[in-house]
Amino acid sequence: MGCVSEQTHRDRMSSHDPDSSRVNQPNREEGIVRADSHPVEHERPEEWGWHGETGRAGRVGAWLAVLITLTFLIGNHEGRVEDLFVIGIAAVMVLILIADMRRRKNAWRAK
Repeated sequence: MGCVSEQTHRDRMSSHDPDSSRVNQPNREEGIVRADSHPVEHERPEEWGWHGETGRAGRVGAWLAVLITLTFLIGNHEGRVEDLFVIGIAAVMVLILIADMRRRKNAWRAK
């Protein structure tokens, strides 16, 4: 997808289809609406799948990811610097999961 200039955009909008009309939408740019439709007043992000949660399966998967990360401690490496990084990453993941558990416990609508 290439970018078009503002003038090209306005020229394309000015080639007006008789079955559509221009409307000013609140808090949005001017839009073109077909005759049998109405302008979009507000789109909730949740309707598009944004800000959703993965639910119980996602939480179980996150704990499995922590366990799989900790299995990297087993191996043929001799230095312990790698172990510190693995433990640090797993600890951050656990902290995030604990914070999520606390948030869900205190939420008025926990999933």
